[in-house]
Amino acid sequence: MCMDTTSRPTSKAALKRSATRFVRDESGTMTMFAIMMLMMMLLVGGIGVDLMRNEMERTRVQATVDRAVLAAADLDQTLDPEAVVNDYFAKAGMSQYLTSVTVDQGLNYRTVTVQARTTTPTQFMRLMGVDELAVPARGQAQEKVANVEISMVLDISGSMGRNSKMANLQDAAKTFVDTVIRDETENLISLSLIPYTAQVNAGFPIYDELQTDHKHDFSYCIDFEIEDFNSTTLDFGKTYDQMQHFEASSGYSYPIDNPGCPEQDFEEILPYTQDADLLKGRIDQYRARANTSIHLGMKWGVALLDPSFKPITQALSLDNRVEANFANRPAAYNDPETLKTIILMTDGENVPTVRIQPWYYAQPSHYVHWSRYPLYWYLNNYVGGSWNNWRYTKYTSAQADDMLGNICDAAKDQGIVVWSIGFEVTNHSAGVMEDCASSASHFFRVEGVEISDAFESIAKQINQLRLTQ
Repeated sequence: MCMDTTSRPTSKAALKRSATRFVRDESGTMTMFAIMMLMMMLLVGGIGVDLMRNEMERTRVQATVDRAVLAAADLDQTLDPEAVVNDYFAKAGMSQYLTSVTVDQGLNYRTVTVQARTTTPTQFMRLMGVDELAVPARGQAQEKVANVEISMVLDISGSMGRNSKMANLQDAAKTFVDTVIRDETENLISLSLIPYTAQVNAGFPIYDELQTDHKHDFSYCIDFEIEDFNSTTLDFGKTYDQMQHFEASSGYSYPIDNPGCPEQDFEEILPYTQDADLLKGRIDQYRARANTSIHLGMKWGVALLDPSFKPITQALSLDNRVEANFANRPAAYNDPETLKTIILMTDGENVPTVRIQPWYYAQPSHYVHWSRYPLYWYLNNYVGGSWNNWRYTKYTSAQADDMLGNICDAAKDQGIVVWSIGFEVTNHSAGVMEDCASSASHFFRVEGVEISDAFESIAKQINQLRLTQ
């Protein structure tokens, strides 16, 4: 039998040609590339999904941490801070996530630090060997009562004698004292009382530290000039006029019983104290008298917060009139540990300011005379002709409003927080008082017993709670 040997080379050649064509054939290449790109896109999208799920969980845990530390750090919180944090996490179903709670506290502060951790399983990243992603969370909150200097400037003018306003003010102011002066704020919060009517009686110890043209010993008020309201300071290089001691009334009294400059000890400025009983005792003694000079009360309230007042504070401390712990107050304006704030309250409007002509208040016999007889009663009964020979308007109501605005602006420029309370006031007075305040939210317009709510709200905001991290 014969074999056909000529076909074998032909088959080999065909196979070779087929293999060459296969190697050179590029059909289907784009399909493979597209499949590979699709797989890569799915993987990248999956990674995004895993990361998004991880971030959502981290946000949820962090929110729980933030709420827990804020509640636990609150100084008004009577429960154990760590227990508060544990309760927040338990109610959120995250108790197993909580890793540590650290509480640091003292008389005037509480700091709570919380750390939590969990993981989220991955759906796509596990294909790359990453089975889970960490979910860390950390938060710290601190409530700290730093050094606080408070001037409480209270209207005790004659209109406060109507409609139980004085009693309502006294209740509100005493509640304020008890709210801000507590055991945990010892040596941290000082409060100065500045009652005002037509004037402010600085009291002899403060008055004596200033240069004055001293005329009498009936009372100790400073008669500021318009330019004095452009600055928060008292000028130790200036000689201030002593306020005339007289009563601008047409009713008879002998001696006068309602002078424009208050003469009673309890009506003097009470500076830098943390003695709550002393403060409340003073407030209880206030009585309605004379008329209204809001700008004078504000001037003194600001002056007691200005660092230039420190030499007076130190002198008062040496005389045991200011507690030794407060001898270095007022602090510098840029002291980061000190908050300076004023609560300015009125129930009225600034009125024109009347003074006796200098030639009828020039010698000791004049000072004694006007301490015995009310000005307008005397003029009505013994003087004919023009009263302008006897008295003059030192400044008008509008000028007084301008001076109030100037001293309020000067205070705010120095970082003093100004709260104002309009107590049963006119729309005009409400506008003036709101302009004085640090912002619209720092102004309260109240009626009746609502004044207590205003003082309580201000007191609560003195302690500032904040997230520090």
